[in-house]
Amino acid sequence: MPSVLFRRAVTGAVAALTALAVATPALAGGGSTVGSPGLGDSYFPLAGNGGYDVRHYSLDLDYTRAGNHLDGTAVITARATQNLTRFDLDLRGFTISSLRVDGAKAQFSRDGQELVVTPKRMLRAGRTFTVRVDYAGEPTEVIDPDGSSEGWVPTPDGAFVVNEPQGSPGWYPANDNPRDKATFDFAITVPKGITAIGNGRLVGKHDHKGKTTWRWREDSPMATYLATATNGVFELRVSKVGRIPLYHAVDPVEVPKGAFDRLAAEAEVITFFSKLYGPYPFSSGGGIVDHAPEVGYALESQTKSQYDETPGAGTVVHEIAHQWFGNSVTLTVWQDIWLNEGFAAFSEWIYDERHGGDTAQQSFDASFARPATSSFWTRPPANVGGPAVMFSSPVYDRGAMTLQALRVKIGDKAFFALLRDWYAHNRDGNVTTADFIRLAEKRGHQQLDAFFQTWLYQPSKPTAW
Repeated sequence: MPSVLFRRAVTGAVAALTALAVATPALAGGGSTVGSPGLGDSYFPLAGNGGYDVRHYSLDLDYTRAGNHLDGTAVITARATQNLTRFDLDLRGFTISSLRVDGAKAQFSRDGQELVVTPKRMLRAGRTFTVRVDYAGEPTEVIDPDGSSEGWVPTPDGAFVVNEPQGSPGWYPANDNPRDKATFDFAITVPKGITAIGNGRLVGKHDHKGKTTWRWREDSPMATYLATATNGVFELRVSKVGRIPLYHAVDPVEVPKGAFDRLAAEAEVITFFSKLYGPYPFSSGGGIVDHAPEVGYALESQTKSQYDETPGAGTVVHEIAHQWFGNSVTLTVWQDIWLNEGFAAFSEWIYDERHGGDTAQQSFDASFARPATSSFWTRPPANVGGPAVMFSSPVYDRGAMTLQALRVKIGDKAFFALLRDWYAHNRDGNVTTADFIRLAEKRGHQQLDAFFQTWLYQPSKPTAW
């Protein structure tokens, strides 16, 4: 998400979490044959499920904006990581007409967003299996603890589909935790004249009986929250940066505002970060500019950054940077959101520095000028205080400040080598703050516990580091 468009401010009290953390990790089974109903994330304890690892999602969606109705078929290919007599998927709402495991009818029940599946026969650890879910109904717009909307957000001509951090189960069954990445295929059917956009490359499109089916394929591992199926009236243009196709879709309302010019800058931004951080992570790219003022933010959906209106130049830079940090190199737990947003905010700073704007140090100094009494300093980026404030300013700006302060401390050569190593070593994977600290100490050739304690965890303005 962009550093200039933070999530909506919290108004009123935020509801407490209603579920206890479940400590069972995805790849541990112990003696149980029941997959855990959550992965114990401190912010979203029931996000994701234990006992299996998803390899691929095939989503066949038929959406009609009139009536806001979605018919869906999800075929999920997964590998059991323990013996399973029962496991969960995450899904909000919908009527399920059929659920099969390896072609055989399975029993299922519902418990909140938990879709509890009992296959006909036990799934042995190490075995690959498929789950097919046929479902229909009104897709769910999820309201986050900070008051913002996500999931399948209806627009006058379609839907703006964004999921960070918990919107995906509002429109498809998933193992909704960022640590379980998978590849995706999408077949999105909409009324003729409507454009439907999924992640990855456009691999087919056909018309039939007044409808159009758009087929997209994302062949790199992707966290569930980064999937999209945004649809509406769009003008779609395709270009390239090198051999990478770029898909740019713009709502006609936003065309006169210069939206295509903003998106055209993506090619140069991708080239810049490819030289700075390492090769672009994916086989396609692009951006979507919808007219969705009710959403109020942009999101870095994998290969298709999404904007609720014509973005500023800095926002485009921010979202493109996320393709490296956030999408390819992805956090393991939501408390480490600064690994996404702090890196993208710093990327704005370094882009400006290398393009004749303020230096990263000047941007650091402007943020550091906040008085010590400012609430900005009471929410350190690696311990910001919970899901209601996980997209607040300190995560972005103090996260970026941490990186700039580290740059000064270990020097440019070591610092930029660190960022390249961070990406190269963790591409398509998941990371933690502890992982970054270890690599920073190795690349910086010094012990940095006090430095990171000051910048990432200390709930007051740093005075020395």
